[in-house]
Amino acid sequence: MKGLSGKTVIITGGGGGIGRAVCLRFAEEGSLVAVLDRDATAAQSTAELITQAGGTARAYATDITDYDAIVATVEAIESQLGVPTVLVNNAGFDQFMPFLKTEPQTWQPLIAINLTGALNMHHVVLPKMLATGGGKVVNVASDAARVGSSGEAVYAACKAGLVGLSKTLARELATKGVNVNVVCPGPTHTALLKNVVDTSSNPEKLLEAFRNAVPMRRLGQPEDFPGIITLLASDDANYITGQVISVSGGLTMAG
Repeated sequence: MKGLSGKTVIITGGGGGIGRAVCLRFAEEGSLVAVLDRDATAAQSTAELITQAGGTARAYATDITDYDAIVATVEAIESQLGVPTVLVNNAGFDQFMPFLKTEPQTWQPLIAINLTGALNMHHVVLPKMLATGGGKVVNVASDAARVGSSGEAVYAACKAGLVGLSKTLARELATKGVNVNVVCPGPTHTALLKNVVDTSSNPEKLLEAFRNAVPMRRLGQPEDFPGIITLLASDDANYITGQVISVSGGLTMAG
């Protein structure tokens, strides 16, 4: 991809799953990778995989729901790796439960991680991008935001909010050199999906339903996502902004 070598890239939720695969791909492209995850061990493991392969990465144990912590973390990244000009908001959290069986207290962590955390990251990182002439943001939402998903009402609402935020920022910043786009995964083999499935009454039946809903008849793998994410972060995508792209084996086909 054009223009990624030497760029400082922040990836939230970089400790595993899609986030780890994305971190590894940016490192292959020559980027300087800031691996953010609230799990310090997982973040460090990703960073070590990159450095062992000859790349450059640092791990940052950070709670994206804590605004002050994000300010401190981004300052550390700027000092150690350089000004971030690519941001990938990938961190996510879900609980599988019909909405009317949830309680208000169960909504809060979902909103905090899936929406407030992304708001925090944008608010802290975007001014630094603007000060250096621009950058790229790729937000990882979900096909649940586009079509809904039974048992994921609050999660879907948060991810739909992330889509709306992305389109609005894309408009506000279009003349300032910042591109904002969204990638929407379908059901994907990650720890997040495992946690969702494990909360259901019949995990195997739920997995089979997910697979049957996908025209390709398979669940996504973390490695299915780094290609489109690095493309949208590269100079090859300089004229792409405000777009929502599903990577879901055809689960959704919005035109």
